[in-house]
Order: sequence, then C-alpha cells, then structure tokens
Amino acid sequence: MSSDLGMRRRRALWRATHRGYKEMDVLLGRFAEQTLDGMNAADIGLFERLIERPDPEIETSLIEGRTLGERDLDELIERMRRFHGLDQPD
Repeated sequence: MSSDLGMRRRRALWRATHRGYKEMDVLLGRFAEQTLDGMNAADIGLFERLIERPDPEIETSLIEGRTLGERDLDELIERMRRFHGLDQPD
C-alpha cells in the first residue's frame, strides 16, 4: 500500500510540474513539492482529480478565486491560494 501511495505521489508531482504551461507548472508544482509527502490517499485522490482539469479552469480558480463547481476541489484551491499568498485582499 505505501509503495502504491509513493508511486501516486511521484506521478502526481510529475504531472503537476510537466503540464506544458509554465505558470501552472510553477503554481501546481510548488504546492505539490511542499505538500504531497504529507497527503494521505484521499488527499492525493483529490489532487489527482484537480490536475485532471484543464489548465485554464485551474488558473481561473487559483488566480481569480472562481469556483470549480465542486466543494472539495474548491477547498483544495483555497488551500493552494493561501499557500501561494493569493488569498490576500487587493
């Protein structure tokens, strides 16, 4: 089980840092580098669901705070916004 979890972490990190869109590589990759090791299977599953979404959806949600229409994904985005300091008032 733990080797499967390790493989999922490595795969998620690679996918977060090799999206072909530099801004998303940085935003998703830095978050993944710092948090994936502390994630359990459910958390990794949620992150995997997020990185399945198209880059423009993720970017709009991260930068502008727009909803993805799923509460658990929106909570993850909010966590990422705090991580990157994007939740600060203008």
